[in-house]
Amino acid sequence: MSASAEGRLAGRIALVTGASRGLGAAVARRLAAEGAHLVLLARTVGGLEEVDDQIRQAGGQKATLVPQDLTEHDALDRLGALLHERFGRLDILVGNAGLLGPLSPLGHVKPADWRAVMDVNLTANWRLIRSLDPLLRLSDAGRAIFVTTGATQDPRAYWGPYAVSKAALECLALTYAAETEKTAVRVNLLSPGALRTRMRMQAFPGEDPQSLPEPEAVTELFVELAEPGCTRHGELVAFQG
Repeated sequence: MSASAEGRLAGRIALVTGASRGLGAAVARRLAAEGAHLVLLARTVGGLEEVDDQIRQAGGQKATLVPQDLTEHDALDRLGALLHERFGRLDILVGNAGLLGPLSPLGHVKPADWRAVMDVNLTANWRLIRSLDPLLRLSDAGRAIFVTTGATQDPRAYWGPYAVSKAALECLALTYAAETEKTAVRVNLLSPGALRTRMRMQAFPGEDPQSLPEPEAVTELFVELAEPGCTRHGELVAFQG
C-alpha cells in the first residue's frame, strides 16, 4: 500500500513501541501508508532504520527514530517533553513492545526474569502513559492502543510472567480509559491472536509458522482504533483471523 496525503490517518503523529520487527513493524508500515508520521521506538537501531526505509520506499514520510530500551524508564519520562517540543502533540500511541520471558513453573522463575517481563510489558506502558498523556490530551482525537494476549482470558500452566504482566496491563489500560472518559482520548486494548512472529516461534518452536497469518493481517484493526472518528473506548478488541 502506498502512503497517501488523503489517507485515513493523514497528518496524525503516531508512536509505535517495539517497531523494529514483527507486529510493531507491520503496524508502523500500515499507519504510515494511511498518512501518519511515525515515531518508531525500539532498541535495535538497524531494525528501526530498515522499517524507516520500507516506509519511505512505499511513499511515506521519513520516520522519527527513537532507539531506546523500554526498561530505561527515566528516558521514557523525558520522551514526552521531547515530542512536545518537536510536534506539540501526539495523536496515536501503540504500546506494542512485549517480552515473553521464561515459560516455566512459577516456583522456578528467577526474580530477575520476573522483573524484566514486568518492566517491559507493564511498567514501561505506565511510564509511557505518565509521559505521553498530556500530549494525547493536546490532540483533537488522541488514541492509545495497547497490545494484549488471549492468555489473560485462558490462564495456562507455565505462562505465569507473561500472562500476569498482560493481565495487569489490561487493568492499567482500562483504568486509563476510565480516567479519560470525558476527554477526546480513546483508549483500547487489542489482542492480535496467533501471528507469524519471532515471539510466537519462541513460545511454540514446533509449530509450522506457515499455518499462521502474517502480522499485516491484523493491521486494519489498529487503523480503525487509531482513526479520529473511532468511538470505541475501554474495550478489549480481539482479532478474528
